[in-house]
Amino acid sequence: MTDHPTPFILGLTGSIGMGKSAVSAMFRELGVPVFDADAAVHRLQGPGGALLPAIEAAFPGTTGPDGVDRAGLGAAVFGDPAALARLEAIVHPAVAAQRATFLAEYAQCPLVVFDIPLLFEKGGGRGVDAVAVVSAPAAAQRARVLARPGMSAEKFAQILALQVPDTEKRARADHIIDTGLPLPETRRAVQRLVGKLTGQR
Repeated sequence: MTDHPTPFILGLTGSIGMGKSAVSAMFRELGVPVFDADAAVHRLQGPGGALLPAIEAAFPGTTGPDGVDRAGLGAAVFGDPAALARLEAIVHPAVAAQRATFLAEYAQCPLVVFDIPLLFEKGGGRGVDAVAVVSAPAAAQRARVLARPGMSAEKFAQILALQVPDTEKRARADHIIDTGLPLPETRRAVQRLVGKLTGQR
């Protein structure tokens, strides 16, 4: 049996409102498999999700027929590092297992993307070959986020305080994808990056 090269793994990350979901979709449109860590968590915690029994045992009353009560679970761990660590000990291994299954499924592809919102906050990019940071000017980011339903300037400030600053993410990135440009320009930048990374394999 011949050995096949493993895919080049690109970690995709970016702060809130930077346009990471749009860029992730651009990779998919180009035929690049994308593992969405947030979507995996939603599936695991949604109706009938595999993690519901463990979460209910650790945090009684936080799950129901519709899955995890996100507000209730958030209140249970907010400001409590020990509780958050308990929750992460339940969630992270399950997400890692799904990521491994995804990687095995697309083992023949030259490039795969791991869409990980808190990539720098939760480990600094272990397990990826390179990191692409999605970024935009602060004014554009603020306008996008404050346009979201239920968002306030105070809530936005709290979220930013928990995230590695965009300037630091850009400094640590192997590649930067600018979403402050017109959409076709961002799409061309993604196309160039895919061409560059798949050409390395």
